[in-house]
Amino acid sequence: MSEYIIDAIKTGVVETLEMTAFSSILAYIVGLPLGILLYATAKGRVLANRPVNFLLGLVVNVSRSLPFLILLVLIIPFTRLVTGTSIGTTASIVPLTVGAIPIVARMVESSLSEVSPGIIEAAASMGASPIYIIIHFVLPEATPSLFLGAAINVATILGYSAMAGVIGGGGLGALALQYGYYRYQEDVLWTTVTILILMVMFIQAGGNLISKKSRK
Repeated sequence: MSEYIIDAIKTGVVETLEMTAFSSILAYIVGLPLGILLYATAKGRVLANRPVNFLLGLVVNVSRSLPFLILLVLIIPFTRLVTGTSIGTTASIVPLTVGAIPIVARMVESSLSEVSPGIIEAAASMGASPIYIIIHFVLPEATPSLFLGAAINVATILGYSAMAGVIGGGGLGALALQYGYYRYQEDVLWTTVTILILMVMFIQAGGNLISKKSRK
């Protein structure tokens, strides 16, 4: 493997980490509140509101049902509007974020739903407001599960970042496609795949560790 390829792989790792980190942060900025709303407005919850819950659930379900490669193509005009281009590392952050938001929202909703109803009832009996219950009772109780879900979500975004190479995105996905597929350089292909697998394993292990510590 030439020095040029090694440098390209190093650059690909940095670009992949950059795309994953920024997309994860942006996805949680939108997805976390959305997931809380999905949970809180469901039937029997502290802010039960059927029309709002139905509308939010519909948007999330439709968004989640779109295969990521199709989403990449569909929002190219929006990506260009936001970043001024549809190719490269920065441009890839837009579809990665859009694709991850509904996944984050459902994962957050699922984590919050694991909280025992007894805790919520006890808080309500003490006169706590719905917002206070969510912030001071539901979220702290769901923290370990939220960390586990975050690890899964970040790993998913990492996988999506590899697919972004199909439309000119940067990172290891573009490198694997350009050298491993088009030029039949199997050593580059397997190296990038191995690095991606190791990155996913590291993220998952980190999420498990943080979750265990938060339980204590």
